[in-house]
Amino acid sequence: MSRTDAAPRPVDLARMAGVSTQQIRNYVDAGILPPATRTPAGYRRLDDRHRRALVTYRALMPGYGAETARAVMRAVHDEDVPLALTLVNAGHAALHDQRLSLEAASKALEAVAEQTPDASAPSRSGPLRIGEVAARLGLRTSALRVWESAGLLRPRRDRSTGYRVYGPADVRDARMVDLLRQVRYPLPQIRPVLDGLRRTGGSEALRTVITRRQKELAQRATAMLEGSCRLHHYLTENGSAEDR
Repeated sequence: MSRTDAAPRPVDLARMAGVSTQQIRNYVDAGILPPATRTPAGYRRLDDRHRRALVTYRALMPGYGAETARAVMRAVHDEDVPLALTLVNAGHAALHDQRLSLEAASKALEAVAEQTPDASAPSRSGPLRIGEVAARLGLRTSALRVWESAGLLRPRRDRSTGYRVYGPADVRDARMVDLLRQVRYPLPQIRPVLDGLRRTGGSEALRTVITRRQKELAQRATAMLEGSCRLHHYLTENGSAEDR
């Protein structure tokens, strides 16, 4: 019998997936791959179902993430297909929520970007201290300090007290960072948005950020579709879909 006709070995699956042989063993032990019987010599005996399970797991990861992909495969191999499908549905629901949040944040960000510093003046009495800004925006003061350390905020220091003081533009920038963080945008990618806003007063960089995030969500939706299709094939090939 040729190697291509023989049952796959852990090393064969490892090469296919680009992981170590030990990782394949770990997948079996974790329930990501089906249980494996042992040869009289104690070696794991794998078959084509293990190969198909590995393909399914790797197809699920790009869209649903490694943690959900693991949970789905464990549920399938525990013969709890309803749980596996619930996890898949939850992934789609979370993605939909992110899309709605992005749409709402996009509108809010455009509104903030269009504000002039005078229009967003925090108070008639002058600049605000960090605690006042945090209270106004519903944030922790620690978040404002982290954003300042990342170069996103630039409050000046009061000469007499040394305290941070935030002018209208600083408050606008903090609100902008908060909104972008709500749609899970990383700090390093927020800085160009603020720099462009400060330099030109326009929101072109902001639109670029939103467009990029929309593309990312679309790509994830496509990956979810591919992963769920592969899962359906795996369930059907194993008879699980018909049995349940």
